[in-house]
Formats: sequence, structure tokens, C-alpha cells
Amino acid sequence: MAFSLFGKRDKTPENEPETPQQRAGFFDRMKQAVSRTRETLTESISSVIALTREIDEANLDDLELVLLKSDIGALTTTEVIGRLRDRALKGGISDGAELKRLLKAELNLILDRVAHPLHHPSHPPEVVMMVGVNGTGKTTTTGKLAALFSGQGRSVLLCAADTFRAAAIEQLEVWAGRSGVDLIKTRQGGDPSAALFDACTAAKARSIDLLIVDTAGRLHTKTDLMKELDKMRRTAEKLIPGAPHQTLLVMDATTGQNGLQQARLFTEAARVTGIVLTKLDGTAKGGIVIAIARELGLPVLFAGIGEKMEDILPFDPAAFVDSLID
Repeated sequence: MAFSLFGKRDKTPENEPETPQQRAGFFDRMKQAVSRTRETLTESISSVIALTREIDEANLDDLELVLLKSDIGALTTTEVIGRLRDRALKGGISDGAELKRLLKAELNLILDRVAHPLHHPSHPPEVVMMVGVNGTGKTTTTGKLAALFSGQGRSVLLCAADTFRAAAIEQLEVWAGRSGVDLIKTRQGGDPSAALFDACTAAKARSIDLLIVDTAGRLHTKTDLMKELDKMRRTAEKLIPGAPHQTLLVMDATTGQNGLQQARLFTEAARVTGIVLTKLDGTAKGGIVIAIARELGLPVLFAGIGEKMEDILPFDPAAFVDSLID
């Protein structure tokens, strides 16, 4: 499970393996988060298979349009429909129930391809860098993650390295207060790498488990962005071997395919290791999760599902697909 994404948990009762009740609660929250997508997708799939027994070419053509509308993307949709078409030609697809089962298997396969164990440092602190364009909820997500891991018994330190956006430091300061964690900051317009240097030094001195770094969401050009992120990486690595250990790209689910191009830029510039998908509850195009996996080759690690501090879920691919298609 993704609850151990950032290192080992303390051996306390609350950190024992999930009970069936906890698992059910997690599934219910994921199901609620993708309710808009599920309603649209399920209704559309039902119309595709209505009044037919064996699935034929016309059904698959209609399903292709359904997947495109859910923002799974042209490349991924072509791959999925191609596999289903091959299955139909070889042995037939008997009915709508089998079509759904095979579709879920195809989506799970795409997500499983990019799932990989995360490598954590043998000695803390672990450094996690948050990147993404302004407006995706990056600073808010940074605060939510701090609260999530602090609540699991991890010691967390925040670094306000977004010194370009007005009020970004103050916003993260509010989240630090809500989460009950300390914050290292500098003045607005200051050097982000200097703030990161101070934060890394403090994290080591205080034996912090996890240092989460909020970076600038937008610089003037792609070259500026790459230079700044490279400088920050070098700064962190000088003080903490292997840092940053994780680089999480925050994406807004409601932007759908339009957000993929921005994601490609950050993936190239920042050596992204995983995605945090915000506002998943606010879109009927949750298929973007599948497109991210297929086109960016990256796993979604967390999903933002609301405005409250606790409205962030470690992402479970199987639960997501089960929630998406009834």
C-alpha cells in the first residue's frame, strides 16, 4: 500500500496492516472521488452494450468514443481497443459483463506497468521535491502531505522554496500551522536554493524523517525552470546523499489532456518520479490517470479529493479501476 511511500512507519498500533474495515473505507472514498467519471463512463458503456448479446465491431467503435470522452487519450484508447478487438476476433466477447471485465483488466495492465517500488534512503532525512505549474494546488498538496505523514508518526519539515509567487510562503506557513510541522522559509524573491540549503541543514540537525520542498510553479522560460530545478537538486545532494529522493509532479485532473504537455515539460526538467493528481473529485474525465501512466510512464501516487486537510489519498490503482467501472 502507498501509506509506506516515504519510508518505514513506526511500529505503533495505528500503523498496523489495514483491517477489512479500513480497506472498505478507503475504497468508498476513492469511489466517491471518481463518482462523476464513473457515472458518465458506466452510463456510456451501458448504452454501448444495450440490446446486444455478443460484442461486435460496432460496439468496440462506440466504446472507443466513450474512452476518448473520459480523457484516457487517443494513444491509450487505440491500444486498449486494439487488444479488445484482437480478443473479439480470436474468441469472441460474449456479453457486456465480459467486455467490462476485459476492459478493467486492460486498464489495470497499463497502471501495473508503471508501478514500481520506491527507493528510500537508508538514513533520514528523505527529501521530497514538489513541482508543477501554478494553479494545480501544489502548495496546498504540500501541506496536505505534511499533515498525512505527520499524522502517521513521521517527523516532517516543510521548505518554502517557492519564492516567486506572491503569498506562496504565507500560504505554506498557514498549512504548516494546520499540520503542526515546522517551516523553513526566506523572503519573497529570495534564492530558492538558499532556502533549501537551510532546510536540509535543519532537517539533518533535527533528525527529521521527511523534508518536503515546495518549489516555484512557473518561471519565465523552460530554460530558467530547468536551471533553477537543477540548482536545487545539486544543493540538496551536496548536503544529503541521493536527494531529492522523490520528485512529485502535481497535476490538476480537471485540465485533462491539456495538462499533459505541461507535465511533459516538468517530467523532463525535474526528473519526476511520481504524480499527485489534484481535484480528481471535480472532473468527469478521470481517465486522465490512465493517460498519465501510458503517455508519461509515471505512476499516480496520491489523489486530491477535496478541500479539507485530510482530503488526499494514497493512490491504489486496483481500487481506482474498480471504482471507475461498475
